[in-house]
Amino acid sequence: MADLPTSPGIYQMRTPTGELLYIGKAKNLRNRVRSYFQSGQQLSARIQIMVQQVGDFELILTDTETEALTLEETLIKRLQPRYNVLLKDDKQYPSICITWSEEYPRLFVCRPRGSRTAKDKYFGPYVDAGAAHAMVQFLKRNFPLRQRSSVLFKDRPCINYDMGRCPGICQRLISPEDYRKTMQQVQWVLQGRGTELVEGLHVQMATAAADLEFEKAARLRDQIQSLELLTETQKMSIPDAAISRDAIALAADAHRVCVQLFQVRAGKLIGRLGFTYQNSGDDPQTIVQNVLQEHYRSLSAEEIPAEILVQHDLPDHEILEDWLTGKRGRSVTIKHPQRQTKAELIELVSRNAQVEVERLARASQVGEEGVVRLMAALELASVPHRMECYDISHIQGTDTVASRVVFVDGRPAKQHYRKYKIRNPKVVAGAPDDFASMAEVIQRRFRSDKEPLPDLVIIDGGKGQLSAAYAILEEIGLEDLPVIGLAKRLEEIFRPGVRQALQLDHSDSALRLLQQIRDEAHRFAITFHRELRGKRMTHSVLADIPGLGPARQKKLLEHFSSLRKLEEASISQIAEVPGINLNLATTIHNFLRQDREESEA
Repeated sequence: MADLPTSPGIYQMRTPTGELLYIGKAKNLRNRVRSYFQSGQQLSARIQIMVQQVGDFELILTDTETEALTLEETLIKRLQPRYNVLLKDDKQYPSICITWSEEYPRLFVCRPRGSRTAKDKYFGPYVDAGAAHAMVQFLKRNFPLRQRSSVLFKDRPCINYDMGRCPGICQRLISPEDYRKTMQQVQWVLQGRGTELVEGLHVQMATAAADLEFEKAARLRDQIQSLELLTETQKMSIPDAAISRDAIALAADAHRVCVQLFQVRAGKLIGRLGFTYQNSGDDPQTIVQNVLQEHYRSLSAEEIPAEILVQHDLPDHEILEDWLTGKRGRSVTIKHPQRQTKAELIELVSRNAQVEVERLARASQVGEEGVVRLMAALELASVPHRMECYDISHIQGTDTVASRVVFVDGRPAKQHYRKYKIRNPKVVAGAPDDFASMAEVIQRRFRSDKEPLPDLVIIDGGKGQLSAAYAILEEIGLEDLPVIGLAKRLEEIFRPGVRQALQLDHSDSALRLLQQIRDEAHRFAITFHRELRGKRMTHSVLADIPGLGPARQKKLLEHFSSLRKLEEASISQIAEVPGINLNLATTIHNFLRQDREESEA
C-alpha cells in the first residue's frame, strides 16, 4: 500500500469477485485505506466482517476533501453498497411531500421518502406522525390548496371550491403559476420561514385594504393570525434568536440507534425529526456525521441553518462545514457546545433520543413476548420468527383481491408485503368465492422457492378458508408447514386436523399479536380493493370505443366539458373536434347512443 496516493478522494472496496462492499472518502487515501488493515485498530464488528471479505479496491482522486464528500454521497445513493447502511432510510417515520413535478402540486404525508421524482420536495422525517398530519391539515385549512388527488366532477368544482378551501384546480379556475405561488408560501412554513411569510402577508394585507379589497384583506389577516398562533407555543429560550440552528444528538441500546434533530428557527422549535438505524457498533461521531450528510443532501439552500449543534466532536467537521457553506451560499458552522444554553439544548435532544430508544425497545419486547407465547399456545416446535397472514377483500365478488403481510419477530416487515389480483375466471361480480380465492393466493405464494418459508401461516377466516389453504400446501408438499385460521367473530383459532377450536384469553399477548397481524392484513387488502374499485368506477366509457386513445379522449372532454353533452352531440359536431375525422365521429356517436340505450333499457 506504500504506492497509494496521499491526496483526497474516494475508495471503493470490493470482494475478489468484484462485488461492491463499501464506499468511503478520505483526506489522505493512503492513510485511510491502510488503517483498515493495521493491527491494533479499533474497528466495529460490522467493519471487521467487511475487511475479511475485501479482495480489491478502487480509487477516485479529487482536488479537495469537499469534492470527495459530494462524490461519496452520490455514489452511495446510486450504487447502494452493502456496508454503507448508515445512509439508508429505514422509512420508519413519515415525511411531508410537495409534488412539484405535477402541474398543480399536491401536499400529503407519506412514508416512502424519495420514491417519487427528483423535483418533488420532502420535509421530515417527523418523529410524531400525528404532528405531520396535523401540519398538513393546518396548511390545507389556511391556504387555498388542492384538496383531492383526483377530479370529483367533470364539469364543475366540488364543495371545497364553494367553501374557499380550493381554488378550483379541477376546472383550471386558477393558473398553475398563481397556484404555485401559494404552494411556495406553504413550503416556507415547512422550511421554518414563517416569519418571512408573515411579514410579506402584512404588506399584502395593507395593500388590499388600501385598494378597498376588504374581503381579501380579511383573509390575509386570518392567515397571519393562524401562522402566528402556530409558532406561539413553540418558543424556546435560545440566545441569538435571529440565528437559525439545528441540534442533533443520539442514544443507543444493543440493537438500535435513535438520532433526534431539533430545528430551531427565530428562537422557535419548528420541527423534531428522527432517524433510526440498526446498531452495528459504529462510533457515535461517525453515525452523527453520516446522518448530517444524509439529511442535508436533499435540502435547498434556504433550509440549511447557519449553525449546527452536535453532541460529539465530528472527525470531518471542517469538510462538512465547507460542503454546507457551498450549498447554502453563506457561512455554516458546526459546534460541540460544552456549557450554558446551547449545551442544555443538546441535552434536551439527547433525552428525547433516549426516550425514543426506550419506546422502540418496549414495542420490540412486547412483540417478542407475543411470539414466544404464541409458540407455546400453538405448541409449535420453534419460535415463529417470520409469520405471514393472508386476507381476501371484495364486494360480492367484484374487484376481488388478496393481501399478504409479514411480521418478523413480532414487528411488521413492510418490505415483504404483497398484494394480489385474483385471476380465477369463476370469481366474478355476483359470484364470490373466498375459498377458491384463498387457494389461488396460497398456490401463487408457495409454488416457487424465491422467498424463505415462514415459520407460521395465518389465514384470516374460519375452517373453510383454512381447509382451502391447507389443501394447496399438501399438494405442494408443505403439509408440515404450521398454518392456522383466525375467525373474527369469536376470535377462534383453527388448526388442520384438530376438531376443537382454540380460544385464548383476550388479555393473552399471543392473541393480541395474532389480532394485530390479522388487522394489518385486512387493512392492506381493503386498501388495495378500494384502489381498484375507485379506478374502475372512474373509468371513462370513452376508453371502450375502438380507435379512441387517451389524447383524443381528453380533447373530446375538453371540447364538450362533460360526457352528457358529448352524448347529445351530432356526428358533425363531434367531427369539429381536432383529430376526430368523420368516420371516427360516426363510431363515437353510434357507440355512445347504443351504450345509453342499453343503460336505459
